[in-house]
Amino acid sequence: MKRWIGLIALLVAEAMNLLDATIVQVAAPVIHGDLGGRASDIQWFSAAYTLPFAALLITGGRLGDRYGRRRVFRIGVAAFVITSTTCALAMNPGVLIASRAVQGAAAALVIPQTIGSIRAGFSGPALAKALGTIGPVMGLAGISGPLLGGFITEVSTWRAVFLVNVPLGLGVLALSHLLPESAAPHRPRIDVVGTMLLTGGTALLVYPILQSRGWFLLVGGVVLLGLCLLRGNLIETSLFAHRGFAPALATSTLFFAVTSGLTLVVVLHQQLTLHHSVMRASLALLPWSAATGIASLVAGQWLVGRFGSRLMYAGLGVMLVGLAAAPYALLPALAVGGVGVGLFTTAFFTEALHRVEPHETGSAAGLLNAVQQFGGTLGVAAFGTIFLHHPASLDRAAWVAVAVVVVTVATAHLMRSPRWLRLGRGAPEPASTGR
Repeated sequence: MKRWIGLIALLVAEAMNLLDATIVQVAAPVIHGDLGGRASDIQWFSAAYTLPFAALLITGGRLGDRYGRRRVFRIGVAAFVITSTTCALAMNPGVLIASRAVQGAAAALVIPQTIGSIRAGFSGPALAKALGTIGPVMGLAGISGPLLGGFITEVSTWRAVFLVNVPLGLGVLALSHLLPESAAPHRPRIDVVGTMLLTGGTALLVYPILQSRGWFLLVGGVVLLGLCLLRGNLIETSLFAHRGFAPALATSTLFFAVTSGLTLVVVLHQQLTLHHSVMRASLALLPWSAATGIASLVAGQWLVGRFGSRLMYAGLGVMLVGLAAAPYALLPALAVGGVGVGLFTTAFFTEALHRVEPHETGSAAGLLNAVQQFGGTLGVAAFGTIFLHHPASLDRAAWVAVAVVVVTVATAHLMRSPRWLRLGRGAPEPASTGR
């Protein structure tokens, strides 16, 4: 019984992270109206959280493997509670953005410990059942995040959006002693230099897009990320040698840039252009979230097993229809787009991981998660900038999203392309027949 109660602590911690990543998007225009500052601060309220979260996820996992997953989990949750409080008490945008950054770093300590702690506490059929609880909880958190953010901000204040983490986090800490302590048999080395290169590189890529200046910093970001990859200590470089894993990372970055960026644009359009209330703005996201959850469930239960990776194309095609219709009928278009998201994501992660060797699974999953968060941060920066620099530009953002999804179709095809797989394994390319 204790292990199942401990599982509740892990699931609540997972939900807290997802809620905090989405709940602030709805409240961001209200926060900006209260605290003032630059228009780009609206994007930083989200990006300041997801950027360090993405950059530190792999290191967070290694810290748990080395020093004990329960110990690192509890430190991360405690830091998350403290920084949630400082976010709620912030009196200017700078303090809030800095607090959000530390909060994202705390989340990077928490989330990687979930799967390892479940594996340490369960085995056999119970393990499958415990792992099976993650998807529904995440789906519910994804749907309820924008709604909860709108409701809390409407009936109380935006500060309560952050304070809701305090009782949840304290409850998680109270239950966390029921988790088993576990660590990796061979303690991994913590690559401080690699972590700094990864964090600095991602920051330099996102900053110019958010601020619409300092574009030369993009070159520095690419250089730092390249150096991180060449070191080979932080990232399992064998993943890039075969199996279309590099196209999978590109696909994840592009896809989640669209989904996260478009979510922010819809909220900004509802509040800043149409002058709807924060609650009404959050309800506008309900068709998208609900359709995503339902389509994911259907795809996982019935469609992936039958159609395999081809379902990725169907999902992206349906998503394109929804995006193209968004300028003309927003709410129905969001529902259609959400169906496409649900179909794609389920098939994508299955395809991205099914060729990975057992000893590479942890690194592959961690890297995909990190890239997903980075893509979301990039999307918030790019699509938020498009909207804020071109008033009432929902149409422009929708058509840019269409273009990005078209590119995503190409990178998704490379994931399963026999030619790419042959080249990745080092096999010779077939001679041209001249036709």
